[in-house]
Amino acid sequence: MTNGVSDFALGIDIGTSGVRTAIVDRFGGVIGTATASHTPTSNEDAMSWWDAVARALDDQVQQLRSLSIDPHRISRAAVDGTSGSMVLVDDQLAPVTHALMYNSSGFIQEAERIDQFAELTSITRGSSSALARMLRLQAHDKDGKAKHLLHQADFITAKLAGTSLGSDDNNALKLGWDPADQTWPSWFDALGVSLSLLPTVHPTGAAIGKLGAETAVRFGLSPALQLHAGTTDSIAAFLASGARHAGDAVTSLGTTLAIKLLSDKRIDDPASGVYSHKVGDSWLAGGASNTGGGVLASFFKRDELATLSAQIDPKTPSELDYYPLLRPGERFPINDPDLAPRLDPRPQSNVDFLKGMLESIARIEAQGYARLTELGSPAPRRVFTAGGGAKNPVWTAMRERLLGVPVEQADEAEASVGVARLCWHAT
Repeated sequence: MTNGVSDFALGIDIGTSGVRTAIVDRFGGVIGTATASHTPTSNEDAMSWWDAVARALDDQVQQLRSLSIDPHRISRAAVDGTSGSMVLVDDQLAPVTHALMYNSSGFIQEAERIDQFAELTSITRGSSSALARMLRLQAHDKDGKAKHLLHQADFITAKLAGTSLGSDDNNALKLGWDPADQTWPSWFDALGVSLSLLPTVHPTGAAIGKLGAETAVRFGLSPALQLHAGTTDSIAAFLASGARHAGDAVTSLGTTLAIKLLSDKRIDDPASGVYSHKVGDSWLAGGASNTGGGVLASFFKRDELATLSAQIDPKTPSELDYYPLLRPGERFPINDPDLAPRLDPRPQSNVDFLKGMLESIARIEAQGYARLTELGSPAPRRVFTAGGGAKNPVWTAMRERLLGVPVEQADEAEASVGVARLCWHAT
């Protein structure tokens, strides 16, 4: 409840192409947004996340002041981050390892160890799993200085608080957390997981702590600001979209492609990269592919994409059958860490080449929703689109043809808006 003075929520999104912040009122209306560039690498310094967040926050606070709004009116905040990105830190929140990102893979020895304990249906299996990532980070902590395993959103929340506040149901899922039973797997100890590093897991959106005094002074915010358990970037995008009924779906077309569908039951199938997140009393079933805008950006500049797209007829199918990836490895709807990119043959016409790529990504999206339906989810009744790809009307028409359902632009495209709105729905 707002007290009439402190009546804004702050959302911080650490996405695959940068940091975005948003301020929303208690009705979800957007007051302002800010951005800071950040390009993640497979192995990086987690402090670069915080540096980008600080730059975005400085800009956001300055915007509020320019509107004659006191930043102390921000009463709550939450953070979302890329799913499965993590780092080990000491008791002062200093990273003791490099960070491993959501798309890092090749942890073959760790996966073989996990296979000895995990059930065949476990989301923890595979050489690109979050659990395999944790085991690799543990091995890098040779001096035993690590005190906390923090996901990307957890790390930023901890930096805001000045202490670790744990994690949330959504970020912890891929590490092995069971959101229904609220437990870690019983076989973690036998596997060699350092149980003391595991975060305390809170329901997504729950109030978990206050802003640290030093952070409050640094950014000119209220020390009474309430911090809430966050979520992943794709779920935050879902929350921003306006989707609210069973069968409503959201496709996030950013650097990568992620789909989420609101379901009345839990759907899990690690063999095809399908998993379900708990949000309130419902489940969000979906998966994340490594295809998406990052591949497009590796071939075309932004203005070229707009110019070439305008020359495409979205009503006619392309004859090209691609699987656009930046590097080998796919998570969903094919879970294959060795899947090779397929971008041949390349036609002489850049228009035809782009059309083939756009349609192939749309085909992967359609395959993803078809897989969810096969596993028992409701069929998508409408698909909202978030991310940069939502602004391409030609691509939207192409996707609508392949999906066979209405495709609408999300109410709000930014995950930062969704994670800010999450604060107002918390109990």
